Amino acid sequence: MNTAMSAGQRAQLLLKASSLDQELRWLGEQPANQPANTTFSGVTYPAQLPCTPKVTYTDGPDTVRGSTGVTGFPAQIGLAASWNTNLAYDKGKAQGDEAFRKGKNVVLGPGVSSGRTPLAGRTPEYLGEDSLLGGTLAAAQTNGLQKGNPDRPTMAVLKHYIGNEQELDRQTSSSNVDERTLREVYDLPFEVAIDGSSPGGVMCSYNQINGTYACENPLLTGNLKKQLGFDGYVVSDFGAVHSTTPSLKAGLDQELNRPLYYTPDKLKAALSAGQITRKQIDEAAYRVVKAYIKNGLFDHPLPTTPEDNVSTAAHKQVAQQIATEGSVLLKNDGNVLPLSSKAKTIAVIGQTASNTPTNGVSAATVCGMSGFGAGSCTTPPVAPLDAITARAAKTGASVIYDNGSDPAAAAATAAKADVAIVFGYSKMGEGSDRTNLNLDGNGDALISAVGGANHNTIAVLETGTAALMPWQKDVKGILEAWYPGEQQGTAIARLLWGDDNPSGRLPMTFPKSLADLPTQSSAQYPGVFADGSTTRPAGDTSIRQVNYTEGLAVGYKWYEENDIAPLYAFGYGLSYTSFSYRDLSVQATKQGIEVSYEVTNTGRRAGTDTGQVYVTLPKAAGEPGKRLAAFQEVELRPGQHKKVKVTIARSASDHPLSIWNSHKDAWTTPSGTYTLEAGSSSADLPLKKTTTLR
Repeated sequence: MNTAMSAGQRAQLLLKASSLDQELRWLGEQPANQPANTTFSGVTYPAQLPCTPKVTYTDGPDTVRGSTGVTGFPAQIGLAASWNTNLAYDKGKAQGDEAFRKGKNVVLGPGVSSGRTPLAGRTPEYLGEDSLLGGTLAAAQTNGLQKGNPDRPTMAVLKHYIGNEQELDRQTSSSNVDERTLREVYDLPFEVAIDGSSPGGVMCSYNQINGTYACENPLLTGNLKKQLGFDGYVVSDFGAVHSTTPSLKAGLDQELNRPLYYTPDKLKAALSAGQITRKQIDEAAYRVVKAYIKNGLFDHPLPTTPEDNVSTAAHKQVAQQIATEGSVLLKNDGNVLPLSSKAKTIAVIGQTASNTPTNGVSAATVCGMSGFGAGSCTTPPVAPLDAITARAAKTGASVIYDNGSDPAAAAATAAKADVAIVFGYSKMGEGSDRTNLNLDGNGDALISAVGGANHNTIAVLETGTAALMPWQKDVKGILEAWYPGEQQGTAIARLLWGDDNPSGRLPMTFPKSLADLPTQSSAQYPGVFADGSTTRPAGDTSIRQVNYTEGLAVGYKWYEENDIAPLYAFGYGLSYTSFSYRDLSVQATKQGIEVSYEVTNTGRRAGTDTGQVYVTLPKAAGEPGKRLAAFQEVELRPGQHKKVKVTIARSASDHPLSIWNSHKDAWTTPSGTYTLEAGSSSADLPLKKTTTLR
């Protein structure tokens, strides 16, 4: 307990004073975190050493799950759409404060993935399809969790490592992927997040990778700990452990929940048989203890009595800011937005606009993602209908409402108004994938009917992933609000009237059809069984084979490489003002490439631009399309311009100028011509220059 010592020294002292059985407690979540108890589901341990703290885990990529009196933050995909690292830090800080005051000091989150398919059920829980964007935001949120409240510390557990790209048969499927793709696509967001934040833990996933379960896969040590430099501990997902010896040897340090495979009897039997070594046990326990100490869990005990309500005005403001900055304006024909005082009658249509349920659906339905223990509002959210009605009253306008259960009736209501605002939604979450990207609740037909009845129709989408929008031409405005949390109404109303200027950018590509997705064959998704079928036979427990044969061509890289025009491109988002780019400068150095450009606000109101820089490697590199290499937000007044300077470093954790060389087992920078482009999205890059690297 001597805080003058390093976390490593303190961990070594604790373990040196421990018996083997006391040390084994650290290899299971329950015995590690409940030092006053000695029996867990029939498994008995000796009493733990004095001074070891009570530790409590909580699920929490989006909010402090399973607790009441906490803030209902928007889904993570909405945070990703903000492209705002400062906001991600603030989210982590607020979430960490609420967790600690609720008596929980380890947050199982944030999560990253690579967005292989927008059908994946946990898409709203992750941070988009790009490694740099997702990894950077995960690092910022982790730093907020671990550093934002020094007197009320929490520790983050980054998840789910690795290849966890679908919910369908997640525990009985194998993600089959080549080494280069694994390193460049699926390892990379973890590497960026770990390098930028040093999370205390990483959680291994349910699925197999190339035939070996993630929690007993040698990748835990070979890639995660050695190549990515992760120095925390690896904890399993709940029920993701399938063995004792292979798991410990691979690098699994702690089994989540009750001890099943990491019991004293099984571990000591493996030790006596020479299947595992004492050094491997010591290493696992050391990693856990050191992470706990390093992140303050030993020195700041949890409150003996958790608080009832830990949501503060400041936290609610963070939730509102995420909902605001994460909403993406996709269409604004004829400047239908922002709404003006000329709109005297406003029709609001749709089940999710109101707190009054229609067929079980209301604003609370889209507060957060669905599924096991998913984040949601613990109190009724600010409903869009209420906030729009209040805001309309300030301009003397009236609001008429229809729940949208009958498209014909909704169209009749819309026809009576100057402007129609129609809400569409789709539900998704942990435990299952979507089978389509259409709106739920007959939403596509509803929006089409309303758009046909009122030529000033704005569609507000509350989804956890991309939507196909067969009605796109029927409406003038489209606002993607994702799952916008408890402050959804306030944020949406302010955006509709222009009290806040939209600045969100898509963190994932919106396709025109399912046929355009990178997963073109059933063997790629949803995966196949031995007989080539995609449907699991009754009673069959075999492993579904999911073949990642699209390789590196994931997300926007797939669309560019195959010359497929998306519905809306990665990085896309409109504003109520406009921006122009000029004077791109590119300078190669020994360290990488120095890039600068000038951005100007050419519109009539202040706004935030997120400039993006992409790099295309030499043809010999064999890379699909371009890759995001830098992004930076700039706030500009009308007519104001700023010079943006970014460094694309060879040594950066996202390896922007390199490819993974499987023969050399290392990142290498190909010699040749590199193309640098800057602009507002992956498909709108007006500035372009080349340079040569060797």
